[in-house]
Amino acid sequence: MQPDTPFPPLPALSDPERIARAEAYRDLMRSRHSCRAFAPTPVPEAVIIAAIAAAGTAPSGANHQPWHFAAVGSAGAKQAIREAAEAEERAFYAGRASSEWLDALAPLKTDAHKPYLEIAPWLIIIFAQRRGGVRSGDDRQNYYVAESVGIATGLLLSALHSAGLATLTHTPNPMKFLNKLCSRPASEKPYLIIVAGHPARDAMIPAHALIKKPLAEILTIF
Repeated sequence: MQPDTPFPPLPALSDPERIARAEAYRDLMRSRHSCRAFAPTPVPEAVIIAAIAAAGTAPSGANHQPWHFAAVGSAGAKQAIREAAEAEERAFYAGRASSEWLDALAPLKTDAHKPYLEIAPWLIIIFAQRRGGVRSGDDRQNYYVAESVGIATGLLLSALHSAGLATLTHTPNPMKFLNKLCSRPASEKPYLIIVAGHPARDAMIPAHALIKKPLAEILTIF
């Protein structure tokens, strides 16, 4: 068994320096918005790989790391994903979604048309693994899968934004077609698609998306 490792040293910062760093990161993430109009401008594969590697450092139940990331950059694969996703979206908007759900989406001006799935240089498909383990080939029960994958997704979005890329989380429902298109086993559940690239020049942020709850509503200090 590998011996335990001492906790690595953290930066020696003063309290004012820690506050400044936290506030700088807050301001950085305040500038992140979902983008629904992308430019076809290429993004180096190395950027995507580094961002996914950062996501892979996320904490997880029993350290099983129950995730797999499929980075899709080829035009043919993106076209296939768009066609399958739009088929599900048409069914969603035509009756699968409740009227309340559609009313909630209306201010965002979304519909079944998803050209960004083909235009953006990268799609990152995140799969949640019900079984696995910390070592390659393990077949054990994974724990806190949704929570673990959610944390990894947050780190991935943060890493991509830090690299100067626009992102969008997209969740066509159902998403099982992604298993086939990405050659992933049926035991894995597609979690979501992250669209990543540069915003189009005419990209707009819906006014509804700029409404954020005030800090007093999301924070309680005891």
